[in-house]
Amino acid sequence: MIRLGTRTNGEIRRRTIPVLDDSYFKAEWMESGSDPVLSPTVAMIEQPPNSVLVPHFHRQNQFQLFVEGSGSIGPSALSPLSIHYAGAYTGYGPLVAGPEGIKYFTMRSICETGLVPISEAREKMLRGPKRHAQCGPIHIASDVDLLALTESQTEVVIPLADDGLGAEVIHVPGAGTLFPQRLTASAGFFLVVLAGTLICADVQLGSLESMYVSADEVLPVFDAGKNGLQLLVLHLPRKESVYP
Repeated sequence: MIRLGTRTNGEIRRRTIPVLDDSYFKAEWMESGSDPVLSPTVAMIEQPPNSVLVPHFHRQNQFQLFVEGSGSIGPSALSPLSIHYAGAYTGYGPLVAGPEGIKYFTMRSICETGLVPISEAREKMLRGPKRHAQCGPIHIASDVDLLALTESQTEVVIPLADDGLGAEVIHVPGAGTLFPQRLTASAGFFLVVLAGTLICADVQLGSLESMYVSADEVLPVFDAGKNGLQLLVLHLPRKESVYP
């Protein structure tokens, strides 16, 4: 399966949602239905200024990509561009927004809505492996940075692990071809454009737009636009078999 996360879809699907005692904005950049095995989603969450999202967990593995504003998650400060990973049934938080609020993408290979506060964990938390990782901030390349590239460069920002988790930042010079690696245990990967343009067949993706490629999909050809590309690759593990 290949799915696209686009700014246009996000603009169409932006709406207000209730989150505990607050109102947030949520915009669906990528939608794939609600299949319980494979239904990748990318949603932009706009958390209001000075709000606090209590410690909680989700039932699916997820990445969060913090792209605007400031805040903290637990004891760790957040600023653009920070990455946070939490496995299914792994608690994290509180997620606190700074005075200007904070915006972040939530990215999953299986659709899920809602959260479970840790206060309800005794009834709803399941025994099993817990997994989290965090990194950032990652520098976003300027046009000058991209034009100065003479060869592709890859930086691992979350170590590539045997369970299929990892994250890389790849720089590709103008009109160059990208060859993302696959991790054997992963469910698939998200590609997120940080700067420049990603071209795949007749599709062009710009800043913060994304693509999901499942593990069983034949890899298409990926090219950088004429001015170069900075790309984030997020390798998403499969959900642990002990979880339903």
